[in-house]
Amino acid sequence: MRKTFVMLSLALTLSAGARTATHFIQEDQYRAKVETAFGERVKTVGKQFFVTKGEKLTGDELEAMKFLYAYMPLADVTDYPTSFYANNVKLSFEARNEMAWGNKVPDLLFRHFVLPIRVNNEALDNSREVFFHELKNRVKGMSMYDAILEVNHWCHEKVTYQPSDARTSSPLATVRTATGRCGEQSTFTVAALRSIGIPARQVYTPRWAHTDDNHAWVEAWADGKWYFLGACEPEPVLNLGWFNAPASRAMLMHTRAFGDYNGPEEVMLRTTNFTEINLTSNYAPVAQVNIVVKDKEGRAVDNARVEYKIYNYAEFFTAVTKYTDKNGQSSLSAGIGDMLVWASKDGKYGYQKASFGKDKTLTVVLDHDAVSDSKETVARKQTIDIVPPAENAKMPEVTDEMRKENLRRFAYEDSLRKAYTSTFLTLEQAKQISQRGAEYLVKARGNKATIIDFINSHKDNEDRVMAILATLSDKDLRDITKEILEDNFTAKTDQVSPRVEDEMITIPFKNYFEKNIDAKLQKQFRDDPYKLVLWINKNIRLNPDKKALQIAQTPVGTMKAKMTDNRSRDIFFVDVARSLGIEAQKDAVTGKVQYKKDGKWTDVNFESAGQKNAATGKLVLKYTPTATLDDPKYYNHFTISRIVNGSLQLMNFEEGQADMGNGTTWSNAFKDGHNFDCGTYMLTTGTRLANGSVLAETTVFNIKEGETTTIDLDIRQSSSEISVLGSFDSETIITKDGKDVSILSQTGRGYYVVAVLGVGQEPTNHALHDIEKMKKAFEDWGRPVVLLFESEADAHKFNKDEFANLPSTVIYGIDKDATVRNRIATAMKLQSKTQMPMFIIADTFNRVVFVSQGYTIGLGEQMSNVFNKL
Repeated sequence: MRKTFVMLSLALTLSAGARTATHFIQEDQYRAKVETAFGERVKTVGKQFFVTKGEKLTGDELEAMKFLYAYMPLADVTDYPTSFYANNVKLSFEARNEMAWGNKVPDLLFRHFVLPIRVNNEALDNSREVFFHELKNRVKGMSMYDAILEVNHWCHEKVTYQPSDARTSSPLATVRTATGRCGEQSTFTVAALRSIGIPARQVYTPRWAHTDDNHAWVEAWADGKWYFLGACEPEPVLNLGWFNAPASRAMLMHTRAFGDYNGPEEVMLRTTNFTEINLTSNYAPVAQVNIVVKDKEGRAVDNARVEYKIYNYAEFFTAVTKYTDKNGQSSLSAGIGDMLVWASKDGKYGYQKASFGKDKTLTVVLDHDAVSDSKETVARKQTIDIVPPAENAKMPEVTDEMRKENLRRFAYEDSLRKAYTSTFLTLEQAKQISQRGAEYLVKARGNKATIIDFINSHKDNEDRVMAILATLSDKDLRDITKEILEDNFTAKTDQVSPRVEDEMITIPFKNYFEKNIDAKLQKQFRDDPYKLVLWINKNIRLNPDKKALQIAQTPVGTMKAKMTDNRSRDIFFVDVARSLGIEAQKDAVTGKVQYKKDGKWTDVNFESAGQKNAATGKLVLKYTPTATLDDPKYYNHFTISRIVNGSLQLMNFEEGQADMGNGTTWSNAFKDGHNFDCGTYMLTTGTRLANGSVLAETTVFNIKEGETTTIDLDIRQSSSEISVLGSFDSETIITKDGKDVSILSQTGRGYYVVAVLGVGQEPTNHALHDIEKMKKAFEDWGRPVVLLFESEADAHKFNKDEFANLPSTVIYGIDKDATVRNRIATAMKLQSKTQMPMFIIADTFNRVVFVSQGYTIGLGEQMSNVFNKL
């Protein structure tokens, strides 16, 4: 690490020991602020959502409850009973009193990083109770530091990494599934640590700077310091994970502290729900850029929205949003690399590239708007070169003995988890239960009993059962409840899908709306769905707090509160409409809410009188296929965003299955044209180079009613040819099928790929899935791909079925005595000899023309581009 994590002040640390029984919140001024916020919340939402009678709360527990209610998202207030929070508050105090470190944790950290239940956007559950009773004796007698390590080993027994969709499952659902993406693993691990009174928070890099994708991990506090760890990826020591090197290249890492938090970290954003704090300097060198926003007349613009954007997945993604002060100023500390700064207010906008470490002050002029943009079909074209931070990883010392012991435990924990997952149904077993439902039963994993029960309960109407199951995502099948399934089955409507977007589905709603909306009113809505729009506008208030965290409310919660936010209102409309037999949807690409009438989709606009579809035009992208890129992919090479009120709104085209192929491309969506609503858009294209830099280009264009807009899809390419980066001896010995052989003997003369894998590690999994995507390119190249395990044990541990689509040119072997690993690291001057995976492209004249180490998304495509230049 670049430096030791932030140590809280001595006064803060001593405050834990100075605690009295008088108040949960010791500071009079802060306690008064919480009381005021709580009072406003109850006044706004209604007293019926805070009922403590019969809960037998102590004074401290009641104050803690008020603190939670003062700052929790609206959905959490309306969708969970007071008793749920009361139970969790009592468990928090029980852990504080029972665990040896309870009196060491400062009040500030207990309040913001132990007490809160929500970690991310997951459904809330009773995991705190389950985890506390399972973990408290396991960590008894340990130091806080060792307890954090032990909890992570426990987490690894339960869960391992697997990519999935963006919805975050609850901690208990993650355990039941035994897999989770990084956001779910970290949510689960934070919940586990908090359950035993250890302050913990989810750290998030919204997007990497040097490669596509993002990542989440955990920070935990012990004896005055914050440490980090890879969730469910236990290491021998803290401050160590596979992401040390990527994190040192990140532009931004942050966390959201529950409530109004006043700690030592830099505050990026303060809302009525959370305080967003900047943690980047804990992992990487940082620099500050001061932004000044002015109008075209040169006057400072106050309260302008300033979005700091990282290039990732072929878009400029907003990593953090801030607002200017009365002098038109905003600032941010970030990694030593490039971002795009996009400022807007009242529909006017401007943008500039900011180079942190070079630029001290940058002026952004709001010199564009819808009127100026609409004057030309192509309003602007701009090339932007993006350079990410350089790698600067610092690794804590780990002895060979420590590493061997950790690997031993790792293998044992894998065996425990695999013993559990072996109880999941195979396809053959599932077919014996239900031929038609077999696929759903396999995907349900640990939730199989729920799906079996649902199928068996309705054998007299199997068609409706299968119709409902067909609407569910893989993740839905893993955590949906029988209650939700039955609600959709027994409802009269033929609109059987319970899902609108990636919201949580926790409370049945279809029968509820059938019973709680007057029959005459239902008929009016079915005859004219626009009347449902008017009814919602009249009966459901919008939360006046526009910066509030928009956790999707359940439709029942919205109905009972008669208050919601924009996102939840969209979901509410679709769910009510479907419950009453009206076909409705939220369009996945544009995000527009629509209902179908007379066989045609009609756009819903809550802000306008009358409903009519937006005028549309066609966009055609012109592209000439090249030897290195025959069909550019959406999210890999280009994206399209609409400029709405001065801000970018991404068009979310189908991306294909996680870590697999398919998805939207130039040829299947834009070659012959795609219809868009009229307005101003920005096409972003980019080529990610092997060093992480990006050759980007933006084109601002207009779509006009009834017209076809044709623009060039320019994908910038590096002008440099392949160069020799170093040397690697092709006569190096590996082990294959129990025999010592040279790499040359396996590859023959010519170019080849050789890699050393970190079996089961997230970077290796991503790399192999990326190669699967490019299977055809590898096989067309026709040269061998030598994949090496670090040991015989790793070779046995490797699950080839998980990577069944690797090229037929793959050869497996073992890197005997780490010879290949060490030679690559030495020859290519890599900072680490242990960071996996390592990939090189070399030839039998010992020339290396490509090298990659660690976490790189799009690796298969990068290597394919090299193949085409050899």
